[in-house]
Amino acid sequence: MILVALLFIPLLFSLITYLSGDRYAKLTAFGGGVIAFLLCASLKQPFMAGGLAPLTYTHDWISNPVIKFSLSLDGLSFMLLALTTFLVPLIIFTTFRKTIENAKAFYALILLMQFGLLGVFLANDGFLFYIFWELALIPIYFIALLWGENKDQEFRNRAIFKFFVYTLAGSLFMLVGFIYLYQHAGGFGISQLYGLNLSGKEQSFIFWAFFVAFAIKIPVFPFHTWQPDTYKEAPTAGTMLLAGIMLKMGLYGLLRWLLPVVPQAVTLWTPLVIALAAIGVIYGSVIAIKQDDLKKLFAFSSFAHVGLIAAGIFTLTREGFQGAAVQMFAHGFNVVGLFFSAEIIWQRTGTLSISQLGGIRNVAPKFAACFMVVVLASVALPTTNAFIGEFLLLFGIYEYNTWLAVVTGLTIIFGAVYMLRMYQNVMLGETNTVTATFEDLNWKELVVFVFIIVAIFQIGLAPKQIMSMMQPALDNILNYSLR
Repeated sequence: MILVALLFIPLLFSLITYLSGDRYAKLTAFGGGVIAFLLCASLKQPFMAGGLAPLTYTHDWISNPVIKFSLSLDGLSFMLLALTTFLVPLIIFTTFRKTIENAKAFYALILLMQFGLLGVFLANDGFLFYIFWELALIPIYFIALLWGENKDQEFRNRAIFKFFVYTLAGSLFMLVGFIYLYQHAGGFGISQLYGLNLSGKEQSFIFWAFFVAFAIKIPVFPFHTWQPDTYKEAPTAGTMLLAGIMLKMGLYGLLRWLLPVVPQAVTLWTPLVIALAAIGVIYGSVIAIKQDDLKKLFAFSSFAHVGLIAAGIFTLTREGFQGAAVQMFAHGFNVVGLFFSAEIIWQRTGTLSISQLGGIRNVAPKFAACFMVVVLASVALPTTNAFIGEFLLLFGIYEYNTWLAVVTGLTIIFGAVYMLRMYQNVMLGETNTVTATFEDLNWKELVVFVFIIVAIFQIGLAPKQIMSMMQPALDNILNYSLR
């Protein structure tokens, strides 16, 4: 029952937040987020030793077709739940310094989205997974559409509508795939779908039905075109939810629902998928170098990093899986830190144009130091959280193909180029009329950075703990994927 409680706490507090009114909405939502995190943290100890059987809850839901309300928590899903329940209250806290119109609806939607995200990571039934997958989309659509910061309403509407249509259309392919699997398995449960006897053609059909849905959400090249404009047009809290947590749904889907279900098709189509991921790594990095807008630069940087994660997953190696899992976790903190920095700059200067900024370090040394740590983490400096993940990813890709490792490894060089050049242009040099009155961090902003920086170094210096938690689940998935 503890899994049910963890799942429904955000839904309950979403309703309470809406009913509490605008005055108390953010405090209520923050309190609900903290409670969900503490409950999730209470489940940590059983996974510390590794090898523990998943925690499960199953209840008969619909008899025909056979659909069960089935939840399962293993080391992999626990780490994604921990990421979600940690980042959601932190993201809510970043908005405390702002006055948000219709706050009760805004914060209620954030918690409703958290409910959908937790359901995706807990679902042990394919149809239940699909329901939560779709549910998570609806709140972020309205958050991005109604609270976006761009005054060009028409452009924002087009960008957000494109995002909605892309992801919804991809999800319908996944639904068709689940229905086809149900006709052969007689149910949607993972235990029924893993190891299912399907022909090569059938597996290829399921592969593409699932892959399109997951590739759009991640996104993988060429399914990424919705991402830059959506990240820019959404309010920063929405962008943090999208980049920090929501894109992990697609990567998680690859591991949990694609690779183990259709292993023969995965072997067949892996060269193409890894090629697309590698193209995305290089393409995203090159476009990021040319960006003048901070949010778009961070969007393309994220696109390049998740392309590397997708490539590592499809190597079907232990190191590739380890690197992908660690990097999913690390990426969540880093990208939230980057977009939070962009939000601070926007609030104080009214611009995100790199060419208009400069010299912020001279007037805001605390912000400059915190921003530098996040930037160094994003370029995978040793001792930071992204280093071990990228090392394992490249090691796994090297085991798959040496030249592919060389190509994808360029993301480290490109990342250093565009991130450090951005930092130099924005933070160093002389102040100008835009940045001369830039205020340093207040205590609320500093608290956010402290939590992010502690996570960056804790994961970077002691990655063994989270790796040991996830390893049994990853080994199980890898065994089914190699059949």
